[in-house]
Amino acid sequence: MDHAFGSVIEACATKERTGQNGTWIVPEMVSAYRALNHAGHAHSIETWIHGRLAGALYCVNLGGMVFGESMFAHETDASKIAVAALVAFCLTHGIAMIDCQQNTRHLASLGATEITRERFVAHVAESSTRTPPGWRFDVLYWNQLLPDRPASRP
Repeated sequence: MDHAFGSVIEACATKERTGQNGTWIVPEMVSAYRALNHAGHAHSIETWIHGRLAGALYCVNLGGMVFGESMFAHETDASKIAVAALVAFCLTHGIAMIDCQQNTRHLASLGATEITRERFVAHVAESSTRTPPGWRFDVLYWNQLLPDRPASRP
């Protein structure tokens, strides 16, 4: 988390995507998100392979609410690993919802569902008043996603 926020937002802003002409992440938005990161409100969740940034996502945190902003992958499924890490982090810290903003087949395949605007607004109003978590990932957070496994044998 947050090892390469600048590289993550630049990759999200410049990654070519099939069926899309350009990006909403214009230079002014990059600057704004960098300022939010510097202030401790925007974070990147990164996937690394052999020391190389393979994929990631970035999000904004407001109290107990997380707003997913954008993701990219240079390697197959690298952004999915970042999403899984974010989910594990949120579960560990009692964050019940990640706002995905878009209803895409990709996000639905990862478990995203739509909710009503009224439910969303009420959830944001309640959760945004909580104390934000410390943005550090611990390998133990993966236990939130992994099923119980029998003890290993010697």
